[in-house]
Amino acid sequence: MTAQKPTIVLVHGAFAESSSWNGVIAQLQQHDVRAIAVANPLRSLAGDAAYVRDVLASIEGPIVLVGHSYGGLVITEAAAGNEAVVGLVYVAAFVPETGQSAFELSNSAPGGTLGDALTAYPVTGGGDEFAIRPELFHHQFAADVSPEVAALMAATQRPVTQAALSDGLPTDRPAWRDIPSWHVFGDQDLNIPVAVHRAGAERAGSRGTHEIAGASHAISVSQPAAVAATIAEAGKAYVASQEIAA
Repeated sequence: MTAQKPTIVLVHGAFAESSSWNGVIAQLQQHDVRAIAVANPLRSLAGDAAYVRDVLASIEGPIVLVGHSYGGLVITEAAAGNEAVVGLVYVAAFVPETGQSAFELSNSAPGGTLGDALTAYPVTGGGDEFAIRPELFHHQFAADVSPEVAALMAATQRPVTQAALSDGLPTDRPAWRDIPSWHVFGDQDLNIPVAVHRAGAERAGSRGTHEIAGASHAISVSQPAAVAATIAEAGKAYVASQEIAA
């Protein structure tokens, strides 16, 4: 008997939104794979992860959980101790250890220029919220997509709170310690230095690492086939493991 295909749950990061996964979802749907893009609140790491856990709880069967950028922290927290999650895919994403934050990780190696591209403004609940300045968005976030697409992405970006980016990973056992992971990222990422991506994949004992030459931080938009292929590796690995066990 063929094992059940996992449902793919996609979690966007800061300065993006759920439609950033459209190209990846289209690729997956061509192979009759169910995919759901979560609207990540981007308010706090613990709160965002709790929301993703609620979404996961509504899904029957195995899940491959995918995170982009800050979404890597969210999936690492949300999947901790969750037996339904059978694979993790980090897409130009942070791979945190307990207590590490997005700010800490992004500054752990040279090469990132995000700080100079941000604008900040206060929010009613306290603290600041960050967005990428529209005139810098194309170069900073999505240099390998067309100017027209980058302009739409800039206009629809979801700002993130300072608290979310400065929160350390709460769990004492990150999900990648117990769940196999795959990693795909670009060597021209200006938000998260490529050295941080490489270190994260090594930290997690990656089952498959794909470094895409020329790809920006917006790799899910510019390279949807490469991202979908990495996700497919995770799904196929689970199906194969179940067939062997049977």
